[in-house]
Amino acid sequence: MARMLIVDGENSQRRALSAGLSVEGFEVAFAASFQEALRTLDSSPIDVAMIDLMMPDLNGLELARHIRRAFPGVRVVLSSPYHLSARQVERADCGAVAFVPKPYKVGEICRFLRAKTSVLTPASC
Repeated sequence: MARMLIVDGENSQRRALSAGLSVEGFEVAFAASFQEALRTLDSSPIDVAMIDLMMPDLNGLELARHIRRAFPGVRVVLSSPYHLSARQVERADCGAVAFVPKPYKVGEICRFLRAKTSVLTPASC
C-alpha cells in the first residue's frame, strides 16, 4: 500500500483528498505547514508527497527541495490551481516528478500516481 503525505494549507483540500484516497486504499497523512510535513516525514515512511505550491509558512518549492535533499526516496508531486508545464516543473529544480492541477479529482489522482510515480497503488485505481 502506498503511503502519501498531502501538504496543503487549505483544510478542505486536505480532508477531501485524504478521504477519497483512503477509500481507494491508500494510507494518507496530511500536513498544513512545512514544520508539520517535516514531523510526518521524520516519524513515518512516505512514498509520495503531494505539495501545494502556496503554503502558509513557506512555498511548496522550498519544501520539495528540502525533501529531495533530506528524504531522497520520497517522490514529490506539486499541486496548484495554476497550471505548470512539465518544463516549468523541471526548471524549478526541486525534484518533483510531476504536477497535478487543482481542484483534485480522486480517480484522476489515483490513475496519475500509477502512471507518473511508479508507486504500487491499490488495484481499484
